[in-house]
Amino acid sequence: MDRRHFLTTALAGGAAATLVRANDAEAAPTRTSAKIVIIGAGAGGTALANRVVRRLDGAEITLIDPRQEHLYQPGLSLVAAGLKPADYVVSQTGQWLPDGVTWLRERVAAVDPEAKIVETESGASLAYDWLVVAPGLVLDHDAIEGFSLDMVGKNGIGALYAGPDHAARTWDAARRFTEEGGTGLFTRPVTEMKCAGAPLKHTFLIDDIARRAGNAGRMNMLYAAPQSALFGVPIVAEKVRMLFEDRGIDSLMNATLTAIDAGARRATFATATGSEEVDYDYIHVIPPQRAPDFVVQSGLAWADKWTDQGWVEADMATLQHLRYPEIFALGDVAGVPKGKTAASVKWQVPVVEDHIVAAIEGRESPETYDGYTSCPLITRIGRAMLVEFDYHDNLVPSFPGMIAPLEELWISWLMKEVALKATYNAMLRGRA
Repeated sequence: MDRRHFLTTALAGGAAATLVRANDAEAAPTRTSAKIVIIGAGAGGTALANRVVRRLDGAEITLIDPRQEHLYQPGLSLVAAGLKPADYVVSQTGQWLPDGVTWLRERVAAVDPEAKIVETESGASLAYDWLVVAPGLVLDHDAIEGFSLDMVGKNGIGALYAGPDHAARTWDAARRFTEEGGTGLFTRPVTEMKCAGAPLKHTFLIDDIARRAGNAGRMNMLYAAPQSALFGVPIVAEKVRMLFEDRGIDSLMNATLTAIDAGARRATFATATGSEEVDYDYIHVIPPQRAPDFVVQSGLAWADKWTDQGWVEADMATLQHLRYPEIFALGDVAGVPKGKTAASVKWQVPVVEDHIVAAIEGRESPETYDGYTSCPLITRIGRAMLVEFDYHDNLVPSFPGMIAPLEELWISWLMKEVALKATYNAMLRGRA
């Protein structure tokens, strides 16, 4: 099923049911005794487990993840704007896992890629023939001096990435700001990050909510980022710049948040000329992001790029490790130029799946990932831009001539607010 059919189905409101029907006629599974270990039960690991278990008969498939709850992370920005309750993004990990997959509720301590063994923190060792590394990423809140997660919701501090409870507390702080006014400071990290559009969505939503309350004249909105552009795709960055200009949102570029003084409500940024302090009434903090420690300690990370972040070394087209062909990376932890969104995972999973199955069957897989990334970029309540692009920053709209990617449209908002969760759930089941 191509992207246009997939998204059309979602907009029609029947995504999950139609996707299941589309996959009813599946080929007979391949008989194998292969040991497949998947690290991480997030979107990528869960979707892959559901797909591989149907493709292989007799495989020993183990999924390692201690988390009891599965988070629908695309919904956190809606929770942090008061548009959804915290439980909107929460489900149970076990409800998505298929029969035929063993769920090991532990943390990974190390991988020995030479011996092909995964070790857990309890001391268990699992041998593998194929390993998929999909643990997500680490939010490095400790990298920001003076900040801790227990501050969220107090003294004008928000941090929606930390989870549903923190997203709800973020709305507590943001709501007071939209009512009382002052300076709103919206940040993003210097590192690669999951859903790079999320800081912009939060900025636009809080601005819109304050305007609807009649408080636009009581606010100063400032978006601060370490980068020199507002978005990684130049044509999208220019559109965001124009929207900021139209709405009076200022920007502080080439500035990295390094510290906050919660009592004084003051943020410190590292700049090219030293440091700069900015007073705020509300601040949204997005910390630096990196791979889990075991990735670097096990020698799976790139040695010559992203060295401060530790993303898994992988071929950008196949997601296969360049030094250990039995290992694949998937999702946020993959060291590829794009792809830290749920929409990216949807297109990465079939690539990893088919390469593993093909190798077991003794054939070459033709499947490749082109960097497809989708961001329903909310610009106000009821309006969004459906921005889709690839590794080369080309816009790759699923509905050319129907949904203009750089226009604020209600149907793009509908994709984010209504249809996306159904398609996400279908993806988890391996039916998208």
